[in-house]
Amino acid sequence: MTPDFWLQRWQENRIGFHQSQINTHLETHWPTLGAAPGGTVFVPLCGKSLDMLWLAGQGYRVRGVELSEIAVQSFFTENGLTPDIEPSGAFMRYRHGEIEILCGDLFDLRPADLADVTAVYDRASLIALPPEMRGRYAQHKRALLPDRPPVLLVTLDYPQTERQGPPFAVSDAEVRNLYADAWTVERVASVDLRTAGQHTDLSRFEEHVFILRSQQPRT
Repeated sequence: MTPDFWLQRWQENRIGFHQSQINTHLETHWPTLGAAPGGTVFVPLCGKSLDMLWLAGQGYRVRGVELSEIAVQSFFTENGLTPDIEPSGAFMRYRHGEIEILCGDLFDLRPADLADVTAVYDRASLIALPPEMRGRYAQHKRALLPDRPPVLLVTLDYPQTERQGPPFAVSDAEVRNLYADAWTVERVASVDLRTAGQHTDLSRFEEHVFILRSQQPRT
């Protein structure tokens, strides 16, 4: 899967992964994450997610990263915001108030780009990546976040043989395999989406919510 795949999805407006309302798991579980008040929240592969508005409304600074310029521009335009735009290393930085989005390839991020991050909200990135890329992504995430800020992670799990992603299935075991060497991993919620009438063609379709916390002692 190449960057062109996602750029084409946005160009063709094939964005069924976009949610038109605030994610309920974010509203429910964010207060228990222990994110530093007023800190900076990193949102990888943010698209034009309205969750960024919610986080900013809670008093956080928000830093997203998104490959598609269409997605970034749509976020600001659709929410009536006029961003300041400037180059920033390998990225174009769009900023309005407490929200900024770095437009470019997530794998071009460097630790200095996220040095002030105090929490992470990941609803869309892990499930957007095929299996062969997820290990690289997790390794990159560890390198970017040496202080191991807390992470609210939302995944989907279903029999991958029954449907071709994205979004891809990511099991509980894989989440732990990817992150348990750097964070403690706790699954805090699971929802059977088939009971809500979604994806009834699948034998199983679940949404899982995890909280990842640093294993490092705080000083």
